[in-house]
Amino acid sequence: MHPTLIENVRQPISTAELERRWAETRKTMAKQDIDCLVLQNSNQFLGGYVRWFTDIPAQCGYPITVIFPVNDEMTMITSGGEPLPPGPPEWAVRGVKERIGRPYFRPLNYTDTMDGEVVINQLKARGAKRVGIVAKGSMSAPTYEYIQQNRRQMELVEASDLVDPIKAVKSLEELELIKKAAAIQDAAMSAIPTIVRPGKKEYEILSALTHVLMDMGSEEQLLMIGSAPPGTPTGQKTDYFTNRTLNAGDQLFLMIEVNGPGGFYAELGRTFCLGDPPKELLKVWEVAKEAQRRTVARLLPGAKPADLFKAHNDFMVSQGYTPEGRLFGHGQGYDLVERPALRADENMPLAANMNITVHPIAATDKAYGFCCDNYIVGESGGIPIHKTPQEALGA
Repeated sequence: MHPTLIENVRQPISTAELERRWAETRKTMAKQDIDCLVLQNSNQFLGGYVRWFTDIPAQCGYPITVIFPVNDEMTMITSGGEPLPPGPPEWAVRGVKERIGRPYFRPLNYTDTMDGEVVINQLKARGAKRVGIVAKGSMSAPTYEYIQQNRRQMELVEASDLVDPIKAVKSLEELELIKKAAAIQDAAMSAIPTIVRPGKKEYEILSALTHVLMDMGSEEQLLMIGSAPPGTPTGQKTDYFTNRTLNAGDQLFLMIEVNGPGGFYAELGRTFCLGDPPKELLKVWEVAKEAQRRTVARLLPGAKPADLFKAHNDFMVSQGYTPEGRLFGHGQGYDLVERPALRADENMPLAANMNITVHPIAATDKAYGFCCDNYIVGESGGIPIHKTPQEALGA
């Protein structure tokens, strides 16, 4: 690992871990006769494939494209151009043979195909015959269209199902970084009583928490908050809607969805009360906790997400609550949401050492119960990694 990398990056992944990922991927590529993979991301929150292959995050809407050959080092394509050198810096990349910069920006529609042109030139120069597209939904439409329209005799295949099962099962190094993410979330949640008080605006609470989390090593901040007087559900809001001022007796829901050192995600959700907890809140909170407990006991290797989803909804309906229509849990790693997801249409079974967040919702027109924690799939069920008490906390 280059000394400049160690000096400038807070928590680089080890080269041995990157080599493990590459080797497992290339082994599967060879079995499927795939010559190259092509993937593109433009953010960290839901754009973890580029980082998984390169330990370099795509950020701020600037797309990074990676070509991953079965028998050679990678090519990275980034937004750039002379006089700037191609990014990322040479000292920052491992397993990368060539870095290519092109002056594309998504709001400039006339630059839309610049990265696709590089991809096609690279694939043709390599003589690629069968090319796997990873996470097509994360790739811009112009990039994919250009590749598809100019591939000539190259066969394009969907390759997300090739990468996802490898990416979903965490190594020991990855698990340690996930535990660090959970630990800083626990620490931030424990600081809430020192931050929250009547007269504070919701966005001021988020600002203080962001400072705490970044000081502890978090790289990107996604915090959701909701506040309301007793008898009104808090819900949870993104920062655009956080101008409300807290009053004595209010309830405050906080969802911490930030990554930790090294870029791995976990998430933690709790409700605080600036007074005595309302009875309706305590009721829905107990239902949400029980729903989580039931699912955690079923986080076993081989378990099918569709079965977990059905069991969860059967329980919620039996308690008189609305069944889940989205998802109530999912994998996490470099992506805030990754496979396997706990929903009816997920076909990836659980496996040991997957990182799963479980967040059932029990809500009425008077209270909002949302219990969120992370668990590692183990032989006897989910192993908790958060330590924050599961109770409606005083603030």
